Amino acid sequence: MTDFAKIRARAAKRKGGDAVLGTLLPPVAPQKALAGVPDDRILAEMARRIFSAGFVWSVIEAKWPGFEEAFLGFQPKALLFQPDEFWHDLARDTRIVRNPQKIRSVRDNAAFVDHVAKEHGSFGKFLSQWPVEDQVGLLELMAKRGSRLGGKTGQYFLRFIGFDGFVTSGDMVVALRDAGLDIGEQATSKGDLKKIQAQINDWARATKLPRVHISRILAMSVGENYSAEKLQAYMGEE
Repeated sequence: MTDFAKIRARAAKRKGGDAVLGTLLPPVAPQKALAGVPDDRILAEMARRIFSAGFVWSVIEAKWPGFEEAFLGFQPKALLFQPDEFWHDLARDTRIVRNPQKIRSVRDNAAFVDHVAKEHGSFGKFLSQWPVEDQVGLLELMAKRGSRLGGKTGQYFLRFIGFDGFVTSGDMVVALRDAGLDIGEQATSKGDLKKIQAQINDWARATKLPRVHISRILAMSVGENYSAEKLQAYMGEE
């Protein structure tokens, strides 16, 4: 495998220097801080990522106040008390993107969040206790127990909620393959994800960098060289 210092140097050169690269690496809060994230914000972020998947993110962001109103502030218990008619009506609600399958996922994930909260005190506490070395295991659990939280949607949820993990964007996967990791072009299989997890864990131990930073540096080291200004505007994306 290529030494990560070389990958970082390449990313820094493309972005105009190490100082500029540093501005493109988001702050990473301690893992224990996740314990303070309320369940309604957990469910809201799940919904935001699900509705953003395959859609123009800026449209979802512009309509988000309407989503908050329509989904009762994403309070899991309040949503679970709503009758079927409430959910059917949302499919005609112009405050949101009217996708019946994604609307249904909010109901399913409200139950998921509520169940985990009962088991661990809150969903945030559950996340705070999950080892960052095993993001793949967490993604498997979310895909199994949650709704529409598989693939990159689950990865982006963890990224935006504050979990220190990776996102297998196209550029990030290309960078890993270029560095010598034996994974497929799409890197969606369980085996590929485990290889990615192991390699990022190795680099995290060697560099003392957060996994979020390793993931973003990989993505910025190859592919289209987006300007620092554009990347700063979309700090969560890769």
